[in-house]
Amino acid sequence: MRPLPLKGSANRRPILLLRVCAAVFLSLLLLAFQTSFFTGNSKLHLNREDVLILSDFQSSVQQCLANRGLGLTAHVVDHCKLILKFPEGTNSTWYNEQFKIYEPLEYHYDVCEAILLWEQYRNMTTVLTREYLDARPDGWREYAAKRIAQLGADKCYNRSLCEEHLNLILPSKPPFHPRQFRTCAVVGNSGDLLKTEFGEEIDGHDAVIRDNEAPVNEKYAKHVGLKRDFRLVVRGAARNMVAILNGSADEVLIIKSVTHRDFNTMIKLIPNPVYLFQGIVLRRGAKGTGMKSIELALSMCDIVDIYGFTVDPGYTEWTRYFSTPRKGHNPLQGRAYYQLLECLGVIRIHSPMRAKRKQDWSDVPTREMISRAHAAALRLKKSQDGQAGGLGQFGSCKVWGNVEPDSSGPISGSPDMSNIRKISNYSKWEVMPFESLRKEALEQYIQMGGVSLYKMDGNKLDDLVCVRHSLKYEV
Repeated sequence: MRPLPLKGSANRRPILLLRVCAAVFLSLLLLAFQTSFFTGNSKLHLNREDVLILSDFQSSVQQCLANRGLGLTAHVVDHCKLILKFPEGTNSTWYNEQFKIYEPLEYHYDVCEAILLWEQYRNMTTVLTREYLDARPDGWREYAAKRIAQLGADKCYNRSLCEEHLNLILPSKPPFHPRQFRTCAVVGNSGDLLKTEFGEEIDGHDAVIRDNEAPVNEKYAKHVGLKRDFRLVVRGAARNMVAILNGSADEVLIIKSVTHRDFNTMIKLIPNPVYLFQGIVLRRGAKGTGMKSIELALSMCDIVDIYGFTVDPGYTEWTRYFSTPRKGHNPLQGRAYYQLLECLGVIRIHSPMRAKRKQDWSDVPTREMISRAHAAALRLKKSQDGQAGGLGQFGSCKVWGNVEPDSSGPISGSPDMSNIRKISNYSKWEVMPFESLRKEALEQYIQMGGVSLYKMDGNKLDDLVCVRHSLKYEV
């Protein structure tokens, strides 16, 4: 007589078999995913060579931060992600009222996205122009209204009225060009500048960019220099500009965000050329006018040196070299991001702790290494976006416009300008002979096929407006 099967044993065998099959299936799925990641059979693939290029770049960035990070250390997560950490015991003093926390001591970054963003800036136009408004589908009706604070409407129903507000500061085409200057100094307002004597070094740059009400005079000359070429200003600084700019008629003002009554009143009282910065909303690791000044500089300079950005350890709050201390915004996060940008080859930092040693920048990744990493990051983005044809240098152009060869457009300014405004030297930038640009800028123009790149709104690297000019210049 055969023994009866135990209760439930017949049911357990199929269940066990199903579990084994499921485990095998999951293992095969995981293996397929890992294989596709390195062999290129998936949308999210990176070939092995690109992974090695990006990993090598990450190691170089990590070593650079170890040497130059003033206490910060980089911890690599993968070929794109890394974490910057402050030493234990760092004094976190900035309090975030929104989230009710003090600044953290570590920050997460995607180096691949950062490379793509900042290399893109080297080819971009950062000043609002008429050609951008003409090319953008909603340029005059919707976008222009956002740049005029006192309009009182969310759309330019009357284009003539909008042009009235913008003509004074709206060039027909880009007044400044990528690689127009070899070296630029971006001078912040930190009180740390009083611990240094960078003045002569700052003045040795081809162009100097300053912020807001920062005074330039003999009192501070040895600390901040006397050269003045560009100044990025916010609304709160408008009322003080007449006194600040006294004696500096050629210094170009760049309005940071929107034009409004305070600026309009100020502009009528000064002869300086004035333009409107094309603000870009991007989530990044540093805020403030100083960050925008770096964006402006990178769009027209080969080498960007920054001074007066509080990056050395030991400070407790932002200070100004020309006024009493005031509390600023996220100093630790800003310090970490500036150090990252230096090790990505975007900027070169000058600070009190480095003032007494010769800077050779040999521990910063070379342009060749940055270019290879940029190409690999671009291929990664292409695979993620499923763009089989590749992005190319104009792959992110969502809108195209064209400028006729003989169409130069009006120079900034309106017919009813005051006598003071009539001597504004807009023609220095807007109608200067293009051939007078340095050789590198002309080469850049030809490499770009005569195309100007503009950012649209939003937090994406994509969505550019591209305007093609006639390519009639030869190097």
